[in-house]
Amino acid sequence: MSYDFLQHYWCFLVSLLGALLVFLLFVQGANSMVRSLGYTDEGRRLIINSTGRKWEFTFTTLVTFGGAFFASFPLFYSTSFGGAYWLWMLILFTFVLQAVSYEFQNKLGNFLGPKTFQMFLVINGLLGPLLLGGAVATFFEGSNFIIMKDNMIDASSFTPIISRWANASHGLDALLNPWVLVFGLAVMFLARVLGTLYIINNVNDEDIRSRASVRLVGAAVPFLVFFVAYLVHLLLKDGYAYDDAGVISVVPYKYLTNFIDMWYLTIILLVGVVLVLYAIGKTIVSKTYIKGIWPAGIGVVLVVLPLLLMSAWNHTAYYPSTADLQSSLTIVNSCSSEFTLRTMFYVSLIIPFVLAYIVYAWRAIDKKKIERADITDDHAY
Repeated sequence: MSYDFLQHYWCFLVSLLGALLVFLLFVQGANSMVRSLGYTDEGRRLIINSTGRKWEFTFTTLVTFGGAFFASFPLFYSTSFGGAYWLWMLILFTFVLQAVSYEFQNKLGNFLGPKTFQMFLVINGLLGPLLLGGAVATFFEGSNFIIMKDNMIDASSFTPIISRWANASHGLDALLNPWVLVFGLAVMFLARVLGTLYIINNVNDEDIRSRASVRLVGAAVPFLVFFVAYLVHLLLKDGYAYDDAGVISVVPYKYLTNFIDMWYLTIILLVGVVLVLYAIGKTIVSKTYIKGIWPAGIGVVLVVLPLLLMSAWNHTAYYPSTADLQSSLTIVNSCSSEFTLRTMFYVSLIIPFVLAYIVYAWRAIDKKKIERADITDDHAY
């Protein structure tokens, strides 16, 4: 195992976690439509108790995604999470709202009322995917930071800060980029598509399922518009590449070149697109088809994983700096030591066993579809 292999290996694992996180955003997507899908108080409780069985998976994956980035590419972690902290704090705040809302909306002594906490779930359902999508878009659009590695070896420096944000917005300036918003909106509407497909599959209620089929069209159309628009923009825009000496340069059509050079990733992405379109189309056409969440979920992972790898593999700077080109981060200049990556490689071999347990737990939870009788239980949300 060479150092180069380990860098690419951990980039793959982090990207896979990111892809799984996007799939698990169906929780946020369903919650964002809780009032329109549920319509009645009983219907809303059905949806909340359905997503309430899975919200821990999403939150845990988000934390694991951040932890894997910290362990394998610590310079990115310190630069993005430490510099763009207002953006990440907003993301974490919306997820804290989610956790609190599930636990307290129907507890005795809730002076705010259930509808207040349901509104918090809607806020998390809209802002969570939008901001996460915006954060991911900076892998292609760049962020406003400066790397100062010399501070680590400068004995006269009283502030050994490796990286700093070049303005006072600390990440919020990314939302002023229209293409960051386009990608964020694509992720938000994708979450709503996945959330609708999940509710159709998981909630055994014909009234909710019939309403969800209509909402699916309203989420799928804007998702496809925003996603296709950003994909075309990505293929035509300049990218950031590094040479063997680590020098960063702007390369026209860099991402289009990546799609061509790494044709195997392009094929995987296209297969994922077909699966997502198949799930949406068959669910809309067939009133009896309720398993669309599975081809759509697999398709989303197969689309997001290649996209994230396109931002980092093939000598591409995955976190470009708009303030100082040479500060841009690559999998070479931002990774942990070879010893650390090698040690973590052996630890990562237990991941298949963890995934097997997750599949087992998921099947156990979903062994019985949620029905109206289930929300009368004392343990229901």
